[in-house]
Amino acid sequence: MENEIDLIKGCRAGDESARKKLYTLYSNQMLAVCFRYTGDIDTAHDVLHDAFIKIFTRFSFRGESSLITWLTKVMVTQSLDYLRREKRNSAWIVNEEQLPDIPELTKDENNLSEEKLMMFVAELPEGCRTVFNLYVFEEKTHKEIAKLLGIKEHSSTSQLHRAKYLLAKKIKEFKNHEERKR
Repeated sequence: MENEIDLIKGCRAGDESARKKLYTLYSNQMLAVCFRYTGDIDTAHDVLHDAFIKIFTRFSFRGESSLITWLTKVMVTQSLDYLRREKRNSAWIVNEEQLPDIPELTKDENNLSEEKLMMFVAELPEGCRTVFNLYVFEEKTHKEIAKLLGIKEHSSTSQLHRAKYLLAKKIKEFKNHEERKR
């Protein structure tokens, strides 16, 4: 394949070499998207493969965005579908009184590798992780998140607050541990 247009045409036509090329080019990046939502690498692989099967069965890319944006959207949708099928809706309920203040991070604590930060995001409870991903990475509003997940807008804001608190706490603990090792 010489360029993205040829790759798209090949995938639309069902060309196996184009499909293989698309998978090879984007699967690692899309696996990271799936992992951000599922928090489990085996599940992320399953979601990734289900999404690519869906893509190859009905290649519906229309060119309204970049190919990478479209692929990301498919992966996010597939991840959310997986989470809905697992019926873990109890993870969305957060008691407002249980929300602590978000600890302030020092400039040094803000300096964290992307890999480590993504690991901390993956360790968040499911509801927090999903809302955090939709809000931060997909740039959805709380209203949009609530509609996507079938929750109240207030639950979305609470989950984001809790996610930020938990991330800040994990970062502080990690940095303190690193300091003690020195």
